[in-house]
Amino acid sequence: MSDETHVIAICGSLRDESYTHKALEYVLDAAADRGATTELVDLREYDLPVFDADHDSAGDADQLAATVQAADAVVLGTPMYHGSYSSPLKTALDYCGFDEFEDKTVGLLAVAGGHFPVTALEHLRSVCRALNAWVVPHQAVIPSAYEAFDDDELVDDGLEKRVRTLGERAVQYANIEPDPASFESQENVGAE
Repeated sequence: MSDETHVIAICGSLRDESYTHKALEYVLDAAADRGATTELVDLREYDLPVFDADHDSAGDADQLAATVQAADAVVLGTPMYHGSYSSPLKTALDYCGFDEFEDKTVGLLAVAGGHFPVTALEHLRSVCRALNAWVVPHQAVIPSAYEAFDDDELVDDGLEKRVRTLGERAVQYANIEPDPASFESQENVGAE
């Protein structure tokens, strides 16, 4: 792929020793190996108050939106909280809309302390459809994350391959021809 392809990964975890953050580094390393420029968007570095539609550019919202809009592909990474994705990621996505995500390639990664965090990915996939993004069919999950990592290293070769494949697919499909608008996006009039 062209070295002009820019892939960002948004980390939806605020933990200091975040497994989501560690996994996204693997994703971005794989994207860089495919020739992309990469950036890890660490939400701990952004001032993003809880979204209020009357103040839709509060804090660092404009900076985040510009970063997302400038990317060719976005990977959303989240820990699973109560069967869904994290509130920091929800807040970040609330500050974005069609301008940032329409026809954008999006990859999904979820991490859990327990078993498979699939529902978190289903919820993110629905949000991306509502914004008319193109979600990579390949997704990565890391169950029992405390067992999956030894310090910063993934210890399971199969799991590492799956996570790295997400970064490769983000580059591969970064400029895919968009599908017609989804039904969800046509009904999402508040996001325009």
